[in-house]
Amino acid sequence: MSTAGKDIVCKAAVAWEAKKPLTIEEITVAPPKAHEVRIKILSTGICGSDNSALKTIFHTKFPVVLGHEGIGVVESVGQGVTKVKPGDKVIPLMIPQCGSCRSCKSDTCNLCEKNDIGPRTGLMPDGTSRFTCKGKVVYHFMSTSTFTEYTVVSDLCVAKVDSCAPNEACLIGCGFGTGYGAAINTAKVTPGSTCAVFGLGGVGFSTIIGCKNAGASRIIGVGTHKDKFPKAIELGATECLCIKDYDKPIHEVICEKTNGGVDFSFECTGRIDTMLSALQCTYCANGVTVVMGVTSPNDSIAFNPFLLLTGRTLKGSAYGGWKGDEIPKLVDDYMNKKFNLDFLVSKKLPLSSINEGFDLLNAGKGVRSIVVF
Repeated sequence: MSTAGKDIVCKAAVAWEAKKPLTIEEITVAPPKAHEVRIKILSTGICGSDNSALKTIFHTKFPVVLGHEGIGVVESVGQGVTKVKPGDKVIPLMIPQCGSCRSCKSDTCNLCEKNDIGPRTGLMPDGTSRFTCKGKVVYHFMSTSTFTEYTVVSDLCVAKVDSCAPNEACLIGCGFGTGYGAAINTAKVTPGSTCAVFGLGGVGFSTIIGCKNAGASRIIGVGTHKDKFPKAIELGATECLCIKDYDKPIHEVICEKTNGGVDFSFECTGRIDTMLSALQCTYCANGVTVVMGVTSPNDSIAFNPFLLLTGRTLKGSAYGGWKGDEIPKLVDDYMNKKFNLDFLVSKKLPLSSINEGFDLLNAGKGVRSIVVF
């Protein structure tokens, strides 16, 4: 029996309040309105940004359905939707692509002005939610909300991908796409260059792959969990450094090892001190530092402007610089074995065990847990 145009009652992991475990609830997912798409989620990654939202580092409204690394199949579409149809396999996009704003028209940026990363309304473009639970409105998260069997997104926030794309491709929706793109698109790592990657989680590992594929000759992984070093080496790092092993600042160690500093550095932790170390470890005349970690709105970074005056560049990267219409090609590259992202999946969980995935994330164990519906 078709569910198009009807409410769907399904299971979802709801965050009722900050800093508390998610609870599995039956929620009602309304049908898509004009220019909206309802998606049956097949799998979703548990990302550090979801964790940051739960901890209120990344502001969001509660109650909320978190999740933004997903892959699924279109269940139904609203009036005016032409880019996808029921049955299409898709990746929901946390950054939309309207095609008409200044960012979308530019070849140098991808942060469409219709995103909900900055405003964080937790609502659809018309100012309402498609989720209700126990008589209460439940908010959306980053335009996607993938911790649910069904979600609704704007048709600006969906990319049609190969129908054979596996569940692991959900990680292209954030973790892999962000790290890999930061190296390829944002930093534009050059052949023969030296790189340092701070933070050896899913984003950091993906950055290492991007650096390797770009032709970097030396890639230094920097972290505190030594059990992750072998995986970093396997993926392309030429060596790994543990901050705890040195009695001097890690940026000094890196500069000593690289004739004055690396060409490119990447911060994947969301720690202010690490951002500064990443900047300081680059070569003074032309080093490039890319920041990807999520911080609190109250955090600020302070450094002497001379660090930049001599030629360094400090920049950020939203979703690795990818525009929505580039995601199908990225999925094709994965399926054609241009890169491997299966290594990111350290554990597969049912929705009922989603809190276990958050526990592993907070303990620094594994790389990425994905929920398979």
